[in-house]
Amino acid sequence: MPRQHTYAPAWWVPGAHLRTLFGRLTRAVYRRPARALRAERWTTPDDDLLELQRMEARDPSRHLPHLVLLHGLEGGIRSHYVANFFDEAAARGWGADLMLFRGCNGESNRARRFYHSGETTDLAFAIERLIAEDPERPLVLAGVSLGGNVLLKYLGERGDRVPAQVRAAAAMSVPFDLARGCRHISQGFSRVYERHFIRTLIAKARRKLERYPDLIPDPAVLDGVRTLWDFDHLVTAPVHGFASAADYYAKSSSIGFLAGITVPTLLLSARDDPFLPAAVLEEVRAIARTVPALELEFVERGGHVGFVSGGRPWRPVYYGEWRLVEFLEGALAVGGWPLAENGLP
Repeated sequence: MPRQHTYAPAWWVPGAHLRTLFGRLTRAVYRRPARALRAERWTTPDDDLLELQRMEARDPSRHLPHLVLLHGLEGGIRSHYVANFFDEAAARGWGADLMLFRGCNGESNRARRFYHSGETTDLAFAIERLIAEDPERPLVLAGVSLGGNVLLKYLGERGDRVPAQVRAAAAMSVPFDLARGCRHISQGFSRVYERHFIRTLIAKARRKLERYPDLIPDPAVLDGVRTLWDFDHLVTAPVHGFASAADYYAKSSSIGFLAGITVPTLLLSARDDPFLPAAVLEEVRAIARTVPALELEFVERGGHVGFVSGGRPWRPVYYGEWRLVEFLEGALAVGGWPLAENGLP
């Protein structure tokens, strides 16, 4: 299958941080995708609500491939990459769902817990329900940043027990080692990103305390949170049953689950990602040599969920979203899903 794009970093978007911020600043920031989506809420086994933003396939009567997208930390329907994923799926006639992590739909979720980088039960629940809707429909999964970590952990911890309907997966800018990523984002200009996350996470924690006043024994500790490590140590870890931030990171980092992945999976990352030390990617590369299901595309320049390409500033190419869906489409074809003109079977 010929590729439409070959990645070359846009000359007019210099530096890792500008590559990271470019999409957020220019791609119709904080707008909903210009697609006919509907919100659907499912009751989870623990009596919480899981929201999906859903787009029908071009022909709902056929068993067309279906994309399930997982967003990044504190992301959601307005994340700058979401519209592109829906557009890529729609161009192929596929249906697509954005699974919103708990509390990322603009409302505080009703259970005591939040979402976190290693929580995979909601993804498993969503996949099982999608399969029940149409057992003959192929599913392809994509994850961005934290969502990519969740996706890879899900695939690795289940190994060959992943449902047969899940044909392929792809993940972009994954923080494979959460502890080292957390330390990295606390340095230099990357602190700008960290401060943004801390601000929104603390606000969510305070809203949760209104419903569960005993959730954090001493709410005053929130005033002292300065880093993501602080927040995870004081809130994420104890709320979700971990002994500490270090324990949470050790048990949730996807680098520890890559060896178990059996589904064809693409990993797209950049060595200049300001959220992760480049050395972690070399460790991932070493692991991947022994995992036939993994295909790596690690580039020198791309930033975090950036990958802006194209020769003209007024016609940027957002390579990351296109490449992930292009890989998924190719994996379907290799797996026996017939592809014809316009990507329709």
